[in-house]
Amino acid sequence: MTGFDQLLGGFAIALSWKGLLYCFIGCLWGTIVGVLPGLGPLAGMTLLLPLTFGLDPAIGIIMLTGIFYGAMYGGSTTSILVRIPGEAASVVTCIDGYEMARKGRAGPALMIAAVGSFVGGTFSIIGLMLIAPPLAKVMIAIGPSVEVVLMLLALSVISVVSAGSRVKTVLMVALGLLLGSIGLDNLTGVARFTFGYTSMAGGLSFTSLAIGLFGISEILINLERTDTIKAIRPKLKDLVPRAKDVRDAAPAIGRASVIGFIFGIIPGVSHVVSTFVSYAVEKRFSPHPEEFGHGAIAGVAGPETANNAVTGTAMIPLLALGIPSIPATAILLSALTIHGVQPGPLLLTDHPEVFWSLVASMYIGNVILLILNLPLVGIFVNLLRIPYAWLVPIILIVSIIGVYSVNFSVADIWIMVISGGAGYILRKFGYEMAPLLLAFVLGDRLEASFRLALTMSGGSYATFVDRASVIVLASVLVLLLAVQALAWAFGYRKSVADEAEGA
Repeated sequence: MTGFDQLLGGFAIALSWKGLLYCFIGCLWGTIVGVLPGLGPLAGMTLLLPLTFGLDPAIGIIMLTGIFYGAMYGGSTTSILVRIPGEAASVVTCIDGYEMARKGRAGPALMIAAVGSFVGGTFSIIGLMLIAPPLAKVMIAIGPSVEVVLMLLALSVISVVSAGSRVKTVLMVALGLLLGSIGLDNLTGVARFTFGYTSMAGGLSFTSLAIGLFGISEILINLERTDTIKAIRPKLKDLVPRAKDVRDAAPAIGRASVIGFIFGIIPGVSHVVSTFVSYAVEKRFSPHPEEFGHGAIAGVAGPETANNAVTGTAMIPLLALGIPSIPATAILLSALTIHGVQPGPLLLTDHPEVFWSLVASMYIGNVILLILNLPLVGIFVNLLRIPYAWLVPIILIVSIIGVYSVNFSVADIWIMVISGGAGYILRKFGYEMAPLLLAFVLGDRLEASFRLALTMSGGSYATFVDRASVIVLASVLVLLLAVQALAWAFGYRKSVADEAEGA
């Protein structure tokens, strides 16, 4: 069966009533959590993760992916209308988006942001569809030693480029690997770090840990700032941009699509990096750079397009290598694993319907988001008027029911509560939860591949520096250095990510 036939099969699943329904639910919920300041894609995905366990793998992943790029879309609304970024990558949009809104041009800003997001997202999906299959074929021929090298490289890059202190990030990675080792040893069956609790023999529940670290801790932090927000309310008739807006935004959207796609390969803060680089590029190419910071339409079009162009690229290492590059894809990896689908080189061989239905749903989801984010912007703005303290009980009830429904275990609820409290305290001291979660997700596979590689080599550690490992390592390092050099050339520095993540 050709790739085109498989894509048609994917569209058949995505266009079924279940596929459309759950894609719509994911996009709608993603937009809502993107609009509500402080939530973002991570909290949105973790809160609804338990609801996917009773669904077919393809349908469940379609919904979660819809939340992922829906939150990317929704973040622009609060950035433009309130000057509060819905998530870190929307920080740059605040600069010119809010200035346009103050001048009575919130409508064109929202329209251009939505169109740019659609174009950037579609461009990245095409890249995912073209790059992932051949990359998976190459990875099938590579042994476990190379997988170990790639996973260690991914964790190392995350430690270097993530926001905040590198020492704190490394500590979070180490803690994630330690938490991932809890439970029965896969080879010997010996219990590790369970302290006699049989409920921990299967390891910590990813769902409980993720909802606690991201959902509960986010709620606790947001409760510290529960003031009612005053938002600018655009009228539907004012959404249509002028011809000059289209002319100024079109080149920015084209350039940002490429920038977002390229920078999506950087683990950790790829979406943040791409938005700042895109803004710097547009300011440098603009015939009127003095307008930036005062309501330049290209300053909205570029960052929002780049932000959404990352979504497809971020899926490539997840689906082709089984390695999540950003926390949102770590949630997807866990969801796939829970459904019995192992992301990686064999995904396209063993479960092609999951891959191609995901690709097809992303095309459909981009159209749904375009329809949702323009006519319904007034409704989404009204969400900002709901006191956050009113939303907290609803979110907590959904979280508790969702966590309990996975294994019907009270212990999972306690894990959620404890990890939520611990996550809140750690975040108050400047520790990031994303590296911990990525390490936790990769821990099992890293250990299994490490032990398998040593078994196959008769206990020789030289297997990790064989010819294939060195070639792969050198190729990836050259690519990462080239992308990082490009970011530096346009003025991006790690401090920028630190400020964005702390916003």
